[in-house]
Amino acid sequence: MSLADNSIFDTREVVERFIAFDHLFQDTLEPYHEPDDAHPIIKHMCDAARKANVGPMATVAGVVAEEAVKAMMQAGARQAVVDNGGDIAMLLSEPIDVGIFTLNSRFAGLGLHCIPSPEIQGICTSSKTVGPSLSFGVADAATVVSRDVTLADACATRLGNLITSDDEEMVRKALDDIMNIEGVDGALVMVGERLAFKGSVPKLVRIGDSKESVARREFG
Repeated sequence: MSLADNSIFDTREVVERFIAFDHLFQDTLEPYHEPDDAHPIIKHMCDAARKANVGPMATVAGVVAEEAVKAMMQAGARQAVVDNGGDIAMLLSEPIDVGIFTLNSRFAGLGLHCIPSPEIQGICTSSKTVGPSLSFGVADAATVVSRDVTLADACATRLGNLITSDDEEMVRKALDDIMNIEGVDGALVMVGERLAFKGSVPKLVRIGDSKESVARREFG
């Protein structure tokens, strides 16, 4: 297995062991207060969840991706991308385009042009209509950008929950709410006929709309 694969399995094992210790960690939709001796990965998840006021499992895809890119970075990688079901951690020495896949044809083929940075970057997305994530809103895509990928994942969940219609004022308030969370760099919403963003969001570009281009890697 690759270094990234090993990291993914190691992080998953940390999370599964903690769930076995306390099933509330997996089940709660509210912030969870971890014990002082919890693993650093668990502490990171809980801290991000508290900032976003969501349950800690809202961060699990982001933390898995982030830890994998950290492992590659520590081994000397300069270009590394892990896409965990729309929650993406990146270390870029060259620019890449990241597609935002929705079932809304209005936004077909849209993506973000991400530029190089010496730091890990996170782009995480929650959706009511795509993927298995639990969302109490109606957003086609609720995307958050942060250098803390785990936080981006938690905040994408919160943003998705806040988007209950495509009303302009409601979308504006939801974006304001997310941008008030320390560590969030930018946020973007696609819902109904509306596209809105706030803060530092990579440039929107047209990149095509091929489902076959969606990255997939399954782990048993």
